[in-house]
Amino acid sequence: MKKIQLSIYLDPETFKTLDAFAKHRGQPKSLVAEAAIASFLGPDDSDRREAVIAKRLDRVTRVLERLERNDGITLETVALFIRFWLTSTPALPEHSGPAARAKGAERYDRFVEALGRRLSSGSTLLKEVSVDLHASEKAE
Repeated sequence: MKKIQLSIYLDPETFKTLDAFAKHRGQPKSLVAEAAIASFLGPDDSDRREAVIAKRLDRVTRVLERLERNDGITLETVALFIRFWLTSTPALPEHSGPAARAKGAERYDRFVEALGRRLSSGSTLLKEVSVDLHASEKAE
């Protein structure tokens, strides 16, 4: 595309700054002036900041939507497991109720302790399963 010539008048100090910048960059003054004018006429800083913020918010929104989806999957998994467990576990005879409750309370306490240890260590079952899956894929 052919460029159009423009004659302009500059303050001597502005001209010195333009000349020094162009020499430092090894570029013609007209190229530096053209870039400066394009920048001046382009979107200002607030528009650029707004675009960057909008892009980040879109990314955060996608992450939150994925977390919400994963949370729904997790809740559905737990609910299905509980339903399956409740429908497939036979009722206990009445005379073994107190012993079963005591054993259940003991198991629950161990479960809560194990959960606390895993959460504080950062270890998760999903990470372990992922590592095991990758190891088995490499072995094949």
